[in-house]
Amino acid sequence: MSTTSTQSQLQVAAPSLRTNLRGLLKTMRPRQWVKSVIVYAALVFDGKLLDLNLFLQTTLVFFAFCLISSSVYIMNDLVDIEKDRQHPRKQTRPLASGRLDPRFAGVAAALLGVVSLSAGFLVNPWVGVVLLVYLAQNVAYSFWLKNIVIIDVMVLSLGFLLRVVAGVIVVQVTNFSPWLYICVTLLALFLGFGKRRQEIVLLEDGAGSHRASLDEYNLPMLDQIMAMITTSTLIAYTFYSFDAATSLAHNKMLLTVPFVFYFLARYLYLVHVRHLGGAPDELLLEDKPLLINSALWAVTVVILIYVWQ
Repeated sequence: MSTTSTQSQLQVAAPSLRTNLRGLLKTMRPRQWVKSVIVYAALVFDGKLLDLNLFLQTTLVFFAFCLISSSVYIMNDLVDIEKDRQHPRKQTRPLASGRLDPRFAGVAAALLGVVSLSAGFLVNPWVGVVLLVYLAQNVAYSFWLKNIVIIDVMVLSLGFLLRVVAGVIVVQVTNFSPWLYICVTLLALFLGFGKRRQEIVLLEDGAGSHRASLDEYNLPMLDQIMAMITTSTLIAYTFYSFDAATSLAHNKMLLTVPFVFYFLARYLYLVHVRHLGGAPDELLLEDKPLLINSALWAVTVVILIYVWQ
């Protein structure tokens, strides 16, 4: 009788299909798909934004990265489900709170991975390989690398670089500057270490129980790393703006440097003064000055390359 009663309680407590679907959508983190916009970098900076065929192929790759990143987010939440239940913010996530069945989430993660990889190989076999590397990198991160200090953030920055590489493969670039690889990597490191800093501030002495690598970080160290990366990013972007291979804009790209400086300075303000930065992708969408600055940078780049000849 007790066994039957327990089974009945579990059946009653199981999330409905609608609840599972809602929880799955939230766990897929569609707001973080903004990270994959970097796939369009090669298309824009190589002067091929108006090529409809390349635009459509790049857009398909964009959605492939969106889906595979969602697959990774689901996998991460499945791996961290018990730790998330002890986290002051993550405990409300669908898996941690019980609003998403782990089995339902596991099947969805596998399907999303298969669909995204299929789309990548359809566009270009090498794009499919890049997506496979991205998936392998994130599996290694979820089960091992996220617990290794400094390497954890470096692995995450590789994900941004792979998105750019996929875009480069699709476009088969002729004017794309290698400096942009450096700029993207540095910016990803900047955001990643900023997130680690916010996690330490939020969790305080209990940070290590949520992520082992957080025990190896402290605020002075992270502040020095971020200062170093901030300077490096601004210098790298300035060199990029002078690179002849960049410009199609004929060195007028230097006019965009103030936007990059403001972005870095504003983000540091949000991290140090407003104590934000725990979710960089959400912050980029929620902070109006950052959002406006990013939009103005994008519009200026398009004007310089495609209009002001």
